Amino acid sequence: MFGVETADGIDLPMNNYKPFDTEDEPSLFVLTIHENALPTLPDGCTEERRQEEEGQSITSYSTGDGRYAFRFELQQMAAILVTDSDYKRGWLTAEKQSLTWAVDNSLMLLYALASAPHSTLLFHSSVVVNEGRAYLFLGVSGTGKSTHTSLWMRHIDGCTLLNDDNPVVRVDDQGTAIAYGSPWSGKTPCYKNLSFPVGAIVKLHQYPSNRIKPLSKLHGYIAIAESVSGKTWDKAIAEGQHQTKEAIVKNTEVYYLDCLPDRDAALLCRETVSRRWRK
Repeated sequence: MFGVETADGIDLPMNNYKPFDTEDEPSLFVLTIHENALPTLPDGCTEERRQEEEGQSITSYSTGDGRYAFRFELQQMAAILVTDSDYKRGWLTAEKQSLTWAVDNSLMLLYALASAPHSTLLFHSSVVVNEGRAYLFLGVSGTGKSTHTSLWMRHIDGCTLLNDDNPVVRVDDQGTAIAYGSPWSGKTPCYKNLSFPVGAIVKLHQYPSNRIKPLSKLHGYIAIAESVSGKTWDKAIAEGQHQTKEAIVKNTEVYYLDCLPDRDAALLCRETVSRRWRK
C-alpha cells in the first residue's frame, strides 16, 4: 500500500511491515529516507500545531511553497519529515540512532493523511476479535485499553488480539466498517494482515464499578473523533475523515464503559456489545 526508498547501505529493520508486503497494488504514498543527515526544517516554515503524548511531540509546519513539514521529538531523538501537498510523497531526514523510530512515525502519519480520502481511519485503539467480529476499545493513554483487551482474551473463549495500538478501520461500499491489523501495535508486537467487520466500539473510563451504556450518534461520533489520527485543521483531511466517521456511527454501535480492571468488566462488556450479533 506504500513504498519506501532508502539510500545505499541503509539497514532498515522492518519486520513489523513484512506481513503487509504486497507487489500487486499501487502505492498510496512513497517515503524516501535520508540517514545520518542533521534534521533541519526547510526555509520559510510556519508552525501550525504542536501535539504531545507520552513524552513524544509532533510539530506541524507549512513550508510556504505548498508543502508540509513535521518535526518528531522524543528525548534526545529528532527527525524531520517533509511532504508534498497531497501527502503522496514524503522525505525523511533522521540520524542513525533514531531511524527505526522516525520511520515508524513517518509511515503512520503519512498513512493517516494519505488514506483520509479513501473512507479509511487510523485509530488509537486496542482491538480484539470474537466470533468473527472486531471490538475496538478507545480511551486516552493510561485508560486501560490493553488491560481490558487482555481481560477479554483471558476470560472469554475464542478471543484473539488483532492490534493493540493503531488498527485501521475502513468503510466498504456497503457501508460496513471493517477493522484491519496494521504494522503499528505499540508496545505489544501484533502485526496481523487480517480484517473483520466491526462488532462495536467501546469508550473506556476507569471507575469504581462496572456499568455500560450505548452512546447517541452524536456522542459516538465524538468518541471516534477523539481517537483518530489526522490533521483536523486541514480542510481536505478533515472532510474526508468526517465522512468516514459519519458512515461508521450510522451502522456501528458505540458504547461508554465505566469499568474496573477485572473479569466482570470484560464479561459485562462482551455480553452487551455482542448482543445484536447473537442468534
